[in-house]
Amino acid sequence: MITVIPDISAVYQMVNFLVLLFLLNLVLYKPIRNVILERKAKVGTLGSGVERASADLEKQKDDYKNGLRQARGEGLKKKEVFIEEASAQEKEIITRINQKAQANFVQIKAQVAEETEQARKALEAEVEVYAKAIGEKILGRAC
Repeated sequence: MITVIPDISAVYQMVNFLVLLFLLNLVLYKPIRNVILERKAKVGTLGSGVERASADLEKQKDDYKNGLRQARGEGLKKKEVFIEEASAQEKEIITRINQKAQANFVQIKAQVAEETEQARKALEAEVEVYAKAIGEKILGRAC
């Protein structure tokens, strides 16, 4: 059996341990803890910066989508206005063409009526001559 007899070396060992603990804490542990705390603070600020940037990105996406939707709506409204204007112009052009065609039709109808009347008058003047000629041929003698 081994028995331990405490002597002064145990006290030296304890003092040595406490001094070593104090020096390691001062030289090694505190600077490492400070670096770790600084890094943790930096990571925290970067994390909040990333969250802020992500939120800004989402907001910009929403703004872009809303702007695009609004631009499409305005474009469709303008397209409808252009279609309505084109339709009105088309109706106006068709109306002018119809009026011109009707005027031409009336003019041609009057011209045909005039030519018919002239032909009728010319034929009326020759009717007696043709009637005499037919009568002479049918009767076989001069009238």
